[in-house]
Amino acid sequence: MTLPLRGVYAVTPTRRRRFLWAAWWTGEPAREPFRPPDASQGGARTAEEARAQAERAAGRPLVEIEPAWATAWARVLRGEPPWPRPRARREAPAEPPPPGPPRGASARPSSARGVSPFVVLGLPDAAGVAEVRRAFRRLALATHPDRGGDAAEFMRVKWAHDEAMSRLARPRRRDR
Repeated sequence: MTLPLRGVYAVTPTRRRRFLWAAWWTGEPAREPFRPPDASQGGARTAEEARAQAERAAGRPLVEIEPAWATAWARVLRGEPPWPRPRARREAPAEPPPPGPPRGASARPSSARGVSPFVVLGLPDAAGVAEVRRAFRRLALATHPDRGGDAAEFMRVKWAHDEAMSRLARPRRRDR
């Protein structure tokens, strides 16, 4: 005795902040080969609206499944494969990496550990881009090795400038 087919639907958000739904009621979705949905549509304003549209198309209540199925159908509609191939892992390099900090890592000087970059520049945490640039220029002239300054102190000031500019470029969190 076989169980009756249950209808299923999946909902995924689109790039335009709408929802795409895909529903299967004549058979379960299949990964290989990919089984297209019995019906699908985009443009719903909410996930609940998408569910109602899917159930209206099927003519019966449906059970929600993972959004990955609707996302796979959206890829097919764009002419892409439904399931992207996983990227191949690169083999380990033949030679060990050079000692020291990894490439691309923040080169924070040991003298700046636990210190805010704004404190190093002598600025409040709410300082803007223009203030950071002015403070860096002033301190760079005073600490640059070509002008008789200390190289370690100049590296600390340079790190503080780069880190402060990076923090200012990031979008701020909104309080809820």
